[in-house]
Amino acid sequence: MNYLLIEQADFRNQLKPFTFTRPISEIRVGILTIREKWETHLESNVSHISTPELSEKYPAKRDARNILINSSVCPNPDLVKAIQLGASLKKDGVLICAAATEEEIDFFNPSQKLEEAAEYDGDITMITQSWHIFQKNAAEIRSDFDVITKGRNTQHVNDPHTRVYGEKNIFIEEGASIKAAILNAENGPIYIGKNAQIHEGAIIKGPFAMLDNSHVNMGAKIKGDSTIGPFCKVGGEVSNSVFFGYSSKGHDGFIGNSVVGEWCNLGADTNTSNLKNNYANVKLWDYAKGGFKDTGLQFCGLMMGDHSKCGINTMFNTGTVVGVSANIFGGGFPRNFIPSFAWGGSAGFSTFQLKKAFEVAEKVMERRDKELNEVEQKILTTHFEESKADRFWEK
Repeated sequence: MNYLLIEQADFRNQLKPFTFTRPISEIRVGILTIREKWETHLESNVSHISTPELSEKYPAKRDARNILINSSVCPNPDLVKAIQLGASLKKDGVLICAAATEEEIDFFNPSQKLEEAAEYDGDITMITQSWHIFQKNAAEIRSDFDVITKGRNTQHVNDPHTRVYGEKNIFIEEGASIKAAILNAENGPIYIGKNAQIHEGAIIKGPFAMLDNSHVNMGAKIKGDSTIGPFCKVGGEVSNSVFFGYSSKGHDGFIGNSVVGEWCNLGADTNTSNLKNNYANVKLWDYAKGGFKDTGLQFCGLMMGDHSKCGINTMFNTGTVVGVSANIFGGGFPRNFIPSFAWGGSAGFSTFQLKKAFEVAEKVMERRDKELNEVEQKILTTHFEESKADRFWEK
C-alpha cells in the first residue's frame, strides 16, 4: 500500500507562517516531524500532496492503491492498525484517512469521503493551530520516545561531572557529548540525538528532545516540554518551545511557549513575553481572517517563520507572529504581527527585497553545508509575491 499525506485547506491556513514554506506534515512536534512519525509507525516511505509551489521540493509518489492520510493527524499504534485495514475513517467531522486509486487522487472529494467514512472511536492528536505545536509537544515527545527507542540500547553518560536524575528515561544516540551538565528526566524523557553536544553548566529538564548535531550552550536553562531540531544552537532560558531545525538562539534571553522555524537567528538577549500583564487570553494573528484570533491560552509567546532574524536586545510582545524572511531590529517592542519580508522594528518597516533575502539565506545555509537552490528560491519568490497584501507599509 502507498501512503500519501494530504492537507485540509483551513488547517493549512491556521498553521501559517510555518506552512508558507513546508507541507503541514513537515512540521516538527515532539521528536519527529509528522511525516517521520508516520514513516516510523508504518515502516514505509510516505510522501505529500501539498500546494503547487511546494510540489517540486516535496513530490507525491502515487501508486495503483493508495491511502490518503490527513497530515494534521499524529499517529498512534491503535490508529495505525485501523488505517492499515484500508477503511475510510473520520473523527468529530474531520476526515482521518481514505483509500483511493491513482486515478481518483486528482478528483479526490473530501466531503464525499467524509460521508462514507466510519467514525473512529479511539483518541487522536491533531495539529491544526500554530500553538498546538508547543501545546502538544510534551505528549508527542513521550510518544515518539517510546517508538524510536524501543528495543535499542542507549549510550551512557560517562562524564563524572554530569548529574543525572531518572536515568532510565534518558536515551543518548551515538556520538553525543555531555559535559558537566544536569539532566533531570524524572518528569519526562530526555532524548539526545547523534553528535549533539550539551555544554558545561547546562540544566535540562524533561520532557526534552534535541536532534542530531545540535548544541545546548554553556549555562543554558531548559525548563522542559521543549524540542531543539537538528543543527541548532540554543542558550539562555527556554520553556515549552520548539525549534524546527537549523536555527540559533545562542545567547542569554528568554523564550517560552514559542515556535521557531528553520534558518532563524535570535540575537543576544532577545526576550519573548509569553504572559500578558493582565493575565488575559493571548490573541495571535490569523492569516485567513486578516486579524487577531483568541487562542484561549494564557501562555503564548513567539511564532517565527523560516529565515527570519532579530537583532540584539529585541523584545517580542506576548503572542507575536513573524512571517518568513523578516529582519527585526531596534529599540522598543515591535508590533504583534510582522509580515514576511519586513525590514525594521518599532520605528517602522520597509521591504526586505528578495535579492537581499537570497543573499542572506545563501550565507546562512552555507554555514550548515546547505545550498539555497533554485527550488528553494522559487518557494521564497512565490511567497514574496503572495505576501504583498500583508505588507501594510507598501499600501
